[in-house]
Amino acid sequence: MSRSEDLRLIALAEFASAGYAATSLQRIADLAGASKASVLYHYDSKEQLLEAALAPALDDLSALIDATAASGLDLAHRAAFVERFVDYLLEHRQVVHLVINQGATLEDVPVMQSALVQMRRVADLFDLAAGSPVERLRYGIALGGAAYCLAAARQLDVVEEEPEILRAGLLAVISELLLPIADPAR
Repeated sequence: MSRSEDLRLIALAEFASAGYAATSLQRIADLAGASKASVLYHYDSKEQLLEAALAPALDDLSALIDATAASGLDLAHRAAFVERFVDYLLEHRQVVHLVINQGATLEDVPVMQSALVQMRRVADLFDLAAGSPVERLRYGIALGGAAYCLAAARQLDVVEEEPEILRAGLLAVISELLLPIADPAR
């Protein structure tokens, strides 16, 4: 792993756990076993480091949204979207945590503005799948609730020891909210 990538991952973990405002470049340097000058060699500022930390997750979310918008969220595509969204949340849980817990306080930072735009785009997908306000609310609760549970995993005592169990649980709960249940009478 390159020094730049190492710094990016350390910064992401620290921004997510301690908070962006409470994390200094010196703290990131200390955690990386590097000097502050080394951090500044790779990233011109803490804001640039935040941008680098969030960029892969924002790119992945944008690609997921674009693919979903192209195929739609009708019943035939809904299960695939739910699975891809759960995988996204699990892969990028530190970014999800950071955006959910600090998005409002960092809304003046350009990369966080981009993250909030992506969240709006996810919400706009609900309009593709749901005609009524109740259905849009159902999507918001299912997807936003899953993201929040992962962001607040420690506070909610969500078991994280077995990732496949967590993934299966998220898929089951979100699917129960968003996918039609087969009528046993049929």
